[in-house]
Amino acid sequence: MNENLEELSNFIGSKMAAAFLGSKFNNGELTITVSRESIPRVCKFLRDDARCRFEVLIDICGVDWPGRENRFDVVYHLLSPRINQRIRVKLEANESAPVPSIVEVFSSANWLERETYDMYGVMFSGHPDLRRILTDYGFDGYPLRKDFPLSGYFEVRYDNEQKRVVREPVALTQAYRSFDFESPWEGMHGVLPGDEKASDGDGAGG
Repeated sequence: MNENLEELSNFIGSKMAAAFLGSKFNNGELTITVSRESIPRVCKFLRDDARCRFEVLIDICGVDWPGRENRFDVVYHLLSPRINQRIRVKLEANESAPVPSIVEVFSSANWLERETYDMYGVMFSGHPDLRRILTDYGFDGYPLRKDFPLSGYFEVRYDNEQKRVVREPVALTQAYRSFDFESPWEGMHGVLPGDEKASDGDGAGG
């Protein structure tokens, strides 16, 4: 298997030399890294070349590395039913330079690129309808970035008095901040009810 993947990697590297930045093998799958601007050309080659035939786009996802200059990885998962093989194509992106859309190569990339934009804020140039797809209208921020607060910025709820959905800044009450000491998330910092005898040392009680 690794020999076949290495042969495939070498083949792709020779055909896409200007775009090919490297490859690695993990869990029986090949991952190649390419330049950002070359992604439509690379995907078209992987789809159409007789040696590859990666004709199915499975997914597009993002990875956030906040401390890196190009903080995002955009990862494309492709499948070739003809050779029963998968490949992962990866590129680096940042918040200002858009990634070329591959909708003209794989029509299924339409919603997948919208989801990546919605969750990470990665822009895709040439996309026919780049707008949010999972979050609500007017949503602020990008939920899968590592610097996005776990509680979010706003909450959406139905207001019975106004008879409509309202959007308000998140405000956690103290009751939600003071967890019960038996909570597995907080750990044990005191004596459980009924275990007061344990403080006697010998368990005999007083």
